Amino acid sequence: MKLFKIKTIWIYVLLTSTCFSQNPLNFGSDILTADPSAHVWKDGKMYIYASHDEPCQEDFWMKDWHVFSSGDLINWTDHGACLSVDDLSWADNFAWAPDAAYKNGKYYFCFPVGTGFKDRKNPKNSTKWMGLGIAVSDSPTGPFKDAIGKPLWTEPYANDPCLFIDDDDKGYIYFNGGGDYLVAEMADDLLSVKGELYKMDMGGYKPKREGPWVFKRNGIYYYTMPEDNRVLTYYTSNSPKGPWKYQGEIMNEENASNNHHSIVKFNGQWILFYHRWVDTEFDCNKKQRKICAEYLYFNEDGTIKPVERTEAGLSKKL
Repeated sequence: MKLFKIKTIWIYVLLTSTCFSQNPLNFGSDILTADPSAHVWKDGKMYIYASHDEPCQEDFWMKDWHVFSSGDLINWTDHGACLSVDDLSWADNFAWAPDAAYKNGKYYFCFPVGTGFKDRKNPKNSTKWMGLGIAVSDSPTGPFKDAIGKPLWTEPYANDPCLFIDDDDKGYIYFNGGGDYLVAEMADDLLSVKGELYKMDMGGYKPKREGPWVFKRNGIYYYTMPEDNRVLTYYTSNSPKGPWKYQGEIMNEENASNNHHSIVKFNGQWILFYHRWVDTEFDCNKKQRKICAEYLYFNEDGTIKPVERTEAGLSKKL
């Protein structure tokens, strides 16, 4: 009888931890997701635009992007692929970290994509190229249609965009690539760049990084990024083009693996979305990427409090 009670307690604990553990986020299937671009649109729901890893893929040869939505951050709907490289005439691979924006009554999907092959053992043999495209839809879940049929530019090489719309309705695009911290103002229709790419003043500190995420809070602009592709760090400024002041770490690295993130406010609470490399049911003897989330908090002076990874994620009480 005592042994039965112990077993019953352990079963309850396991079931409870399964029900209330929300990292990785449960999108209702075994889909592998990364590079979350999170937005709250006019219907009040949270939308995540994500890159989509193929199970056990040899390299980051990715072919489409998915959209997920939720009204409570716990129960999610997978709306399927919103765009695929098969829909494009100018690229066929590397469907990497996207971003999205809403303007002029339309939803805009900014996506990095490319051609060629990256030889990681002998880089001199690589033919890989990447650029940024813009697709448009009347719906936040797509399908999105390539609006310009070409990249926004061909030089410099670019990936991992952030498409930021300021309070005055001006659009800016920040991106990874070109060897520097660059931004460009977008045309009013968000289908082209207005003027030249602008090299930002980062206060003398410009480490290697992956895709940036820019947001605004209480008049302060935040430029956040995976520094060295792993540690989430940030700068602040009083202008969307800088100059920027380095502020330090948001989230430390994990297992020397890359990270990618977004930060957005939902129902009065700021949320950090990111991805982790976790064990999965796929039998390929390596960890795979899945999207997670944590609550994010600010100090009184506007600086960001460090965030710890948790298993509970957004299921824990505020």
